[in-house]
Amino acid sequence: MADILTGLANGFGVALAPFNLMLVLIGCFCGTLIGALPGIGPINGVAILLPIAYSLGLPAESALILLAGIYYGAEYGGRISSILLNVPGDAGAVMTTLDGNPMAKRGEAGRALSLSAIASFVGGTIAVILMSLFGPFLAKFALTFTPSDYVALMVFAFASLSSLVGKNPVKTLLGALIGLMLATIGIDANTGVARYTFGIPDILAGIDFLVVVIGFFGMAELIHLVEQQVTGKLKLLPIGKSFVSMADLIQIRWTILRSSLIGFFIGVLPGTGASVASAVTYGTEKRLAGSDGDKFGTGDPRGLAAPEAGNNGAAGGAMVPMLTLGIPGSGTTAILLGALMLFNVQPGPLMFEQRPEIAWGLIASMYIGNIALLIINLPMVGLFARLLTIPQQYLTPLIAVLAFIGVYSVVGNPFDLYMIIGFGLFGWILRKLQFSLAPIILGFVLGHLFEDNLRRALSISDGDWSILIISPNSQVLYCLAALIIVVPFWMSRKNATRTKDDE
Repeated sequence: MADILTGLANGFGVALAPFNLMLVLIGCFCGTLIGALPGIGPINGVAILLPIAYSLGLPAESALILLAGIYYGAEYGGRISSILLNVPGDAGAVMTTLDGNPMAKRGEAGRALSLSAIASFVGGTIAVILMSLFGPFLAKFALTFTPSDYVALMVFAFASLSSLVGKNPVKTLLGALIGLMLATIGIDANTGVARYTFGIPDILAGIDFLVVVIGFFGMAELIHLVEQQVTGKLKLLPIGKSFVSMADLIQIRWTILRSSLIGFFIGVLPGTGASVASAVTYGTEKRLAGSDGDKFGTGDPRGLAAPEAGNNGAAGGAMVPMLTLGIPGSGTTAILLGALMLFNVQPGPLMFEQRPEIAWGLIASMYIGNIALLIINLPMVGLFARLLTIPQQYLTPLIAVLAFIGVYSVVGNPFDLYMIIGFGLFGWILRKLQFSLAPIILGFVLGHLFEDNLRRALSISDGDWSILIISPNSQVLYCLAALIIVVPFWMSRKNATRTKDDE
């Protein structure tokens, strides 16, 4: 503990240097703006700005502090377009749309933005504290996870997804299957066989996540707005109050704490990321809400706070294996890992001894960055909320422009823009049929992880399926998945029996 406190003290000495402090603020502010743009997200924001940071000739610790500020700033910013426009900034913000956008539509955009900022702050801060205290130990535990354990983790995530069923379990299942089907399109990495490409060369490499999320959310929302405008049903959304009350914070305090912890531990596992964390935390909170779970998806503050705390907790957790073992925990940390190597810094346990100014300076900057993001974001809540007062004839093309720019700047393929339009029309039809679009996106994201790890596990065992259930980690996760599915049915039957007996 004394070594940790000494390291942190030295780290704050590095992070609080005027130049580095300025870089933290710049990174957080730019990251917020990048995260708010539909489709850009933290991974692309860091990738775009990495060459700039390197070309400026910054010291390694300063460059990493700037890039890390952009990373968790973008995690904050992803909530803005999710809440206001129903267009997730990145994969981790998909679940935020479920309750954040309904709050905005009923005139609580400012309240939703404030709630999400506070949940993000707590999630990020708890993650940094846990990273400081238990980082090396947790990283070693994460290494015990085998491909079969990751398969079990994906099953657990899909079980959590079942909490989104509401009154339409069949539609939720169909949505997840659509996402899984989209995830299989492209060249099979193991056999080299083209799957479901129908002779179209532009999708041989698969469908990019940005195309799917912008199509089903951004373009579908755009078509929905145009439909309302044409039919005369479009109404100007009120801004409502801009800040949260103490009652709001009391209501979500345990939600934020639980989701931060769950998000952090999921983030520590390499390859999972914020999308898995937000799905699991949202599903967990809806299950724990019991009979109140029906309010989720209609603008419940708990449904907003859970994924926001979870995805920011996961962002901090993903830094643990990168710093302590040199193994990236997510796509964004893989780029940060590349940035370290670009500066001739070898991440791993020895980095804390050989280059403490980088390791502890980066961790200390995350404490400062979380506070800076809260200070930057809360005063701007009213300004962000006023985006809803923009006349729809201007807002609608604005969403379209942001969506197309966001995708084309990353993928650079005109064919993908046509796919966005196609997915948008499909998503609009599904909305008319009362389908939730979130299971499609989560099925697509989790499908890739599920298939990759299933293939690895079966390759290791030479096709023996028993490898999927022999690990203690797998067994625990399968039991948890079964409980998530079975317990609610058991509780509902028990309550029905009790009600019948009372009558």
